[in-house]
Amino acid sequence: MKKLMLLLGIGAIFVGCSSNERKLPELEEREHSDIERDYVVKDASSKTRPGWVEDAEVWAHAMNEDVKTYRFFSFETDPKVNRQMSCDLAKANARADIAGEIATFIDKSLAVSQEGNASIDENNPQLQPIREFVENTLAEKIQALIHGAAVIKTYWEKRAYQKDLGAKKDYNAYTCAALIRVEAKRLAAAVDEAANFVVEKADDPETKANVKKALSDASDNFLKAKRGEI
Repeated sequence: MKKLMLLLGIGAIFVGCSSNERKLPELEEREHSDIERDYVVKDASSKTRPGWVEDAEVWAHAMNEDVKTYRFFSFETDPKVNRQMSCDLAKANARADIAGEIATFIDKSLAVSQEGNASIDENNPQLQPIREFVENTLAEKIQALIHGAAVIKTYWEKRAYQKDLGAKKDYNAYTCAALIRVEAKRLAAAVDEAANFVVEKADDPETKANVKKALSDASDNFLKAKRGEI
């Protein structure tokens, strides 16, 4: 599980009256000794824990990465018995984590439409199997749609968990994180295709039309959310 490592600014949410873009949180990387935790870092691939481990998109903005062309994601493993296993899992599970984020976004889009649009009735029995499909199946189907996801950075830690610091027991373990870069166009295409999967699950024409309307801007809104604009 990701540990909170960033100092997030809580200043103004919007940037001036002339812009609709939301101000992204500020990012500060901190040395390991400055962080409260239930373990001691015995070794690591860098002196400081990179900001992208906690929030890849904030890091990308802070580092002046090409955030118009690419979207950035990160995935960190739970503690594992060795470094190689941990880093292999981080790279392998990154795409699944991106797919899960897309599925969650689509699920929230449907939920918001139910609340704000009378044409989508949460009590409609036709909607229940669609929501179940989104919650249980969609993420797995999206994984096959994510092309060109590249691992551009990794970071690992060797940790000594200590009971007297709050851990359940004393033990050593490794964690590893992967930073993933995906072309925005390819990501948008995957979101649109995922939305189409959901629309096709509707059996009756009225429900299908309403769900299609609710997800009509899914890819644009997903990318805007990643850029911090909504």
